[in-house]
Amino acid sequence: MKVHQELIQLRTRGHGSMHDLTPAVAEVVQRSGIRQGTVTVFVIGSTAAVGTIEFEPGLQEDLPRALDRLFPPGQDYAHHQTWHDDNGHSHLQATLLGPSLVVPVEEGRLVLGTWQQVFLVECDTRPRSRRVHLTVQGEP
Repeated sequence: MKVHQELIQLRTRGHGSMHDLTPAVAEVVQRSGIRQGTVTVFVIGSTAAVGTIEFEPGLQEDLPRALDRLFPPGQDYAHHQTWHDDNGHSHLQATLLGPSLVVPVEEGRLVLGTWQQVFLVECDTRPRSRRVHLTVQGEP
């Protein structure tokens, strides 16, 4: 078994901004030389999340809006009392979606559906520098 790790770094535009990570993840998988296995995508931080979605403008608008309905900004979250900040909803949104995703790798390529892309969504209230840790493991 071979293991290859890399970091993707990006800058977000703040709350609700989404980023298509698919091309960058595919490049890392290709560089790894692993033909059969998995890639784990993990965002470092507690106010951003990763997942899969059809990465198109409508859903890039719908997902953040739906998250804001579930955990609205501006509410009185206990987190605000603890840290005297305004991003309690950000932590809850990111927790709901999760910080990681595992994608199968077959013949050196990501196993994704035609309309399925890997994304990162920024849940925090301001732009952030984000690091996404990738671990590709499997057989060359």
